[in-house]
Amino acid sequence: MQLNTTGFTPAQHVPGSGGFIDPQKVAAGFGVTEGMRIADFGSGAGFFAIIIAKMLGDSGVVTAVDVMNNALDTLRAKAKMEGLSNIETVRSNLEVLGSSGLSNESQDMAILANILFQNKNKPSIIDESKRVLKPGGIIVVIDWRKGTGGFGPPDDLRTDQEEMRQMILNHGFGHISDIDAGLFHYGMTFKKI
Repeated sequence: MQLNTTGFTPAQHVPGSGGFIDPQKVAAGFGVTEGMRIADFGSGAGFFAIIIAKMLGDSGVVTAVDVMNNALDTLRAKAKMEGLSNIETVRSNLEVLGSSGLSNESQDMAILANILFQNKNKPSIIDESKRVLKPGGIIVVIDWRKGTGGFGPPDDLRTDQEEMRQMILNHGFGHISDIDAGLFHYGMTFKKI
């Protein structure tokens, strides 16, 4: 694999990732098993949702939640092309508690991939994740590393990994493990306690 002109090796063959992250490799560290119910908060066009839906099999469900209708339209089209019937979509502002429409304690996992840097009200999104998770449910956080150069959002929109870890811990979660999310992102998993 050759370096491009920006000096980093991009994730190849990963539509929608911009080459900054390899969702297939990252998703392998989430601990997804067949039959789970998973909320993908801030799903965008669904490059994690599609991968996860395939991992879940017919007995599992991914609920992709995003504020942008066009992103959800793209995700529905991708799911149809892939023959996936286990993806549900919800348009929602996740900064409002209860807005995902998911029942309390209904999900085995909540994924927050590249959503928190976009929101000033991070605690509300974490609270909505906690609300929908079953006791012992898993929250996965993927976000941009600080100080990685000119790629991605400005550094002032990014949250330091340790600060993010403490924020999640303060909302009633216990840290499980870190995930290798590449050069530009960090990843962590937590359990609802």
